[in-house]
Amino acid sequence: MISPPRTPCGDAFAEFAISVIRLAGHLTLEGDRLAQPSGQTSARWQVLAAARHATMSVADAARALGLARQGVQRIADLLEADGLLAYRQNPAHQRAKLMTLTPKGEVALAEITARQAVWANALGAEMGEERLRQATALITEVVALVGERRTSS
Repeated sequence: MISPPRTPCGDAFAEFAISVIRLAGHLTLEGDRLAQPSGQTSARWQVLAAARHATMSVADAARALGLARQGVQRIADLLEADGLLAYRQNPAHQRAKLMTLTPKGEVALAEITARQAVWANALGAEMGEERLRQATALITEVVALVGERRTSS
C-alpha cells in the first residue's frame, strides 16, 4: 500500500509528536534522578502523588495518570510492601480498595517534591511562565484530540 504524502500540517504534527515523545523520555529520566535519593522511581513517585492528591482506587489512579491499571496495581502493591502506601476499604466498591499514604510515604513524597520544586523553579525561570502556559495549553488540547480520535475509531 502506498501511503499518501504528508501535508505540511502533517509534517508539523509528526515533528511535534516526536518532540513530545523525546521530552517524555527526558522527564522520566529526570524524575528517576529526583526520586532516587528517596529510594523511589518516577513511576512510584506518580502513584504516591496520586494517592496523596485524592482518595482513589488503583483503577482511578490509572485513569488519572493515563496508565494501565495492572501497572499501577503492581507499583501500588510494591509501595504497600515497602510501607509507603496502605489500602483501606472502599464504601463504594467492595473489591476496589482505596489507596492512602502512610507517614513513611508522606515523608518520601515530601522529599521528592522539595527536590522537584528546585528543579522546576530553575527550568521555569529559563523558559518563562507565559511560554510554558501556552505549551501546556497546546499539549492539553492535543491530548484531548488524540483521545477523542482513539475512542471514536
